Amino acid sequence: MPITTAWAILPPLLLEDLAINTPTTESPPAPEGAFAVFSEPQFRWLFLGNVAFFFAMQGQMLTRTILAWELTGQATSLAYINLVVAVPLLFASLLGGAITDRVERRQLVVTGQVLILANELFILTLLLLDQLQFWHMLCTAFVAGCAFPFIMPARMAITASVVGPRRMQSAMAFSGAVMNLSRVAGPAVMGIVIAQFSVKAAYVVSSALYVTAILCMLRVATSRSSNANKPRQHLLADIAGGFSYLRQNRPMLICLIFGLLPMFVAMPFQNILVMLAEQAWQRGESGVGTLMAIGGIGGVLGSIWIVKQGESQNRLRLMIGATLAFGLFLGLFSRTPDFTLALLPLLLANTCASAAQTVNNASIQILTDDEMRGRMSSLMMMSFGLTPIGVFPMAIAADRIGAANAITGACILLVVLTALFALSSPTLRLLDQTVKNRLLESHRTG
Repeated sequence: MPITTAWAILPPLLLEDLAINTPTTESPPAPEGAFAVFSEPQFRWLFLGNVAFFFAMQGQMLTRTILAWELTGQATSLAYINLVVAVPLLFASLLGGAITDRVERRQLVVTGQVLILANELFILTLLLLDQLQFWHMLCTAFVAGCAFPFIMPARMAITASVVGPRRMQSAMAFSGAVMNLSRVAGPAVMGIVIAQFSVKAAYVVSSALYVTAILCMLRVATSRSSNANKPRQHLLADIAGGFSYLRQNRPMLICLIFGLLPMFVAMPFQNILVMLAEQAWQRGESGVGTLMAIGGIGGVLGSIWIVKQGESQNRLRLMIGATLAFGLFLGLFSRTPDFTLALLPLLLANTCASAAQTVNNASIQILTDDEMRGRMSSLMMMSFGLTPIGVFPMAIAADRIGAANAITGACILLVVLTALFALSSPTLRLLDQTVKNRLLESHRTG
């Protein structure tokens, strides 16, 4: 793609420079160890609850897929299951964020998790009675898709209030490690349970994990937004206020847009892995499974990398460097002719993508006022829900020029856009100072 075209893609707001926090000579508190976040008992309960919740959630994706296939024998049924989860996830995100900033957050999380548990028990009951039909699964998947947009922003807001800004990056890294590990281990464990016992046993295990997540959340103190006692306005006004707040906070807006670059441009490669595995290496489903597992392991390693960094002051260098490295390693992966050798650059690509995402998300959370945390978390969540849009141009390109060439082209575009973004946005280049000032402000007021 010509540089002029790439430049035209960049939002005009990147070429402007609005007011940035005035640099200060005051030093922030000395950094703590990476594991200092676990000195907070409530974070330990949150972490254990995350382990149980995400392992159950990721494991049940495999269980639902197997069950839907057994009930229908049609590949389209798998698409329907994913669709009825994704649609409410996208459209209910803004509502979930606004409500998170209005109600007691722990109760919101517990209510959502109880709803998901009820879903699991409903399906299990129908299985035991041999009455389960595919439309039952569609209904319960839709309910789960409606619950997640309320659970996730509230959980993120509670984590922020528990650990505080100084430990935010470590907390996000540990949470990201759990999510990435569950992507690999959750389906693997459920697969073993199904193979050794039955689908019914898998639902028993997932129900037990959801119960554990609920009990862990009950050990966390209640949490309310700082504006919980202010006069209430219309819910739609709250949602509009979130967009207005984001527009007025340029560093946060820049971070959000920068975080979307790899998600829109290159991350959709995961959706055409089956095509790449067949065209480049003549590998079938087992090859795709290996690639997905390596991707999950890379995500865990990326989170561990950020944990090792602790609350690093070099967030900008980490974020830009990891994003560029993601594009370079992913491009190398797509051009490697040997399947086994290609696993290493794929591992490194996912490691870098996870690290960049963790630093980006932590920076946004540090810059967010508590009274807006739910709405900003929901915008982050909605942004990830929009990323499947990026699958369409990559899939079209893959059909015309092949999967490997499509991925390589996306990687080149990502590297060019990332470099242009960094060069053209003074706001992004001053991110470290902006975050430092916010941490100092938090330290003085806390």
